[in-house]
Amino acid sequence: MTQAERLAALHSTAFDGASRWSAAAFASALHNPKCFFVYEGADPDGFALGRTVADEAELLTLAVAAPVRRRGLGTRLLSRFETEARSRGATAAFLEVSADNAAARALYDRAGWQLVGQRTGYYEGTDALTMRKHF
Repeated sequence: MTQAERLAALHSTAFDGASRWSAAAFASALHNPKCFFVYEGADPDGFALGRTVADEAELLTLAVAAPVRRRGLGTRLLSRFETEARSRGATAAFLEVSADNAAARALYDRAGWQLVGQRTGYYEGTDALTMRKHF
């Protein structure tokens, strides 16, 4: 199994339907010098994928396997994303989160992310909330 296939398999345990990323999408990100992954351990139970452009970063996705949720891994991955984004010159970051993803919204709220907008019907009919954090 390739690294992209492993990432896609893990991502599919955390997201449903069209929100799941394909192995091809992860392969593309792995080869994009603006993209970066953060994770823990050799066989991670979660990861965050981000990218930087100029002085801004985007958290593209953050996935934690269901069996290990609510143990702080998401918080640690988000912190590592922020650290890596800053090390790449970002002074701020943004993300989109499904309005009905209460757990993710709570994670971002606790980490100091601010709600800045909404995209109606972005996720298969569910709104996306746009959040931003200045470093």
